[in-house]
Amino acid sequence: MRDLQLPGRSTAHAVNGMAATSHPLATLAALDVLREGGNAVDAAVTACAVQCVVEPMSTGIGGDCFALLVPGGEGRMIGLNGSGWAPAGLTAESLLDQGEEAIGTQSPHSVTVPGAVAAWDTLLRDHGSISLDQALQPAIRYAEDGWAVSPRIAVDWARNRDKLAADPSAAAKFLAGGQAPTVGQTWRLPELAETLRTIAREGRDGFYRGWVAEDLVEYLNGLGGRHDLDDFAEQRAEYVEPISTEYRGHTMAQIPPNGQGITALMMFNILADFNLAALDPRGVERLHLETEASRLAYAARDRYVADQRQADVPVDHMLSAEFAAEMRQQIAADGSVEAPEATGPAYRDTIYLSVVDKDRNACSFINSLYMPFGSGLVGPRSGVCLQNRGAGFRVAPGHPNNVAPRKRPLHTIIPGMCLADGKVKYSYGVMGGGYQPVGHAHVLTNMIDYGMDPQEALDCPRVFHIGGRLEVERGFGEEVMDGLAALGHEVRRPEMPWGGGQIIEIDWQNGTLIGGSDPRKDGCALGY
Repeated sequence: MRDLQLPGRSTAHAVNGMAATSHPLATLAALDVLREGGNAVDAAVTACAVQCVVEPMSTGIGGDCFALLVPGGEGRMIGLNGSGWAPAGLTAESLLDQGEEAIGTQSPHSVTVPGAVAAWDTLLRDHGSISLDQALQPAIRYAEDGWAVSPRIAVDWARNRDKLAADPSAAAKFLAGGQAPTVGQTWRLPELAETLRTIAREGRDGFYRGWVAEDLVEYLNGLGGRHDLDDFAEQRAEYVEPISTEYRGHTMAQIPPNGQGITALMMFNILADFNLAALDPRGVERLHLETEASRLAYAARDRYVADQRQADVPVDHMLSAEFAAEMRQQIAADGSVEAPEATGPAYRDTIYLSVVDKDRNACSFINSLYMPFGSGLVGPRSGVCLQNRGAGFRVAPGHPNNVAPRKRPLHTIIPGMCLADGKVKYSYGVMGGGYQPVGHAHVLTNMIDYGMDPQEALDCPRVFHIGGRLEVERGFGEEVMDGLAALGHEVRRPEMPWGGGQIIEIDWQNGTLIGGSDPRKDGCALGY
């Protein structure tokens, strides 16, 4: 339990149902659905749709979605991969012929077909109890009537003013007089409201066929993209078998590649043979081990992870005890390992939410545009901000993650689920782009090895090795910075905090739910 004399937040507790999101309006929307008899999937899709309006830099219907679902909190776990693919007309060879050796983050080639709406439709049809029309109504109201911009949202919006200004359509929707909104200002997205109404009326075809798809394809092609209406019309979400590993009596589950969730599982495997509980949770030794495990796991990620429909990804080898031992042997207590730098830029976006209902259906749910406001390209008529997930591809024929027609890129968003004795213990996730596997390992070891509750685990300060440096949040003192530097790490303070997370714990013994929400965001956990 936290020290009540220090700043902080208590965990939320409830009996019947709970939602934890990074925006209060989304948490409230999810709770409304639960109180009206909807289930966890209904509430998750409703909350996410709200966030696609009120947290537009982090997520949107122009992005992708992954989900883990455990009906009744035990038994078979269901995984859904809602990531989109590259257009059929895009090849590495064509890019190389034009002198493009990488896909730029604001290039039309970075725009993969959005998978979110297809994923929402699939989840609601197969596991929900309300229609897509019903789930979208709160989001439509906020887009049309407006909402008050909250503090973290205002900061992230302003940080991306120049990116939005570079695209006339984006500037028209997301800037006023060339400026981002300030805290407390009311903002509306009328074009997006009309698009959401079309989807509510026509279902998934309202997005993937008809005027919305035509608007997006025409706009992208006008910028040099190779998209086709069939690329949109044929997009489908895919059910996948979750992958997992064991860590101190807990089963850690993730979506398989093309997602990077396997990176978190490799970290758990590496850390399993270290006695973390004997170390200070905020001390240099613990942070050093976590950092070294992450650098080795990320190197394996970049070497192997790709779309398994078009590449051979050695999942069994990556999760094997032998591979974990091989990586673990490279870690020294008195110095840093030599490992390739993880690919990809530093960013801290995405939305993750968790919902558990009265029947203990547990839904771990994540939706993203990749980088802030995705590609920064916005459909002129539809108001849809398009993701830049294609920037996660390599332009390198022969590499597993090489860009190719209808291929899905290496994906950073990873919903998590942790089970004990075959039942869900934590439905959780930690957003923040490439940081996410480290966030999963850090937060789960906070709870499992150090006995923190969900809120304490999220409050705990973080570090992340990126760009050749170890970024150390200000929650750690200078003595920690000095200690890490003495081990060979080049340390610095990050400009912004790392990630943001949500956790719902199911207390089966007491029949209650325990929730936590990351203070780095604006959100909250609420139950009833």
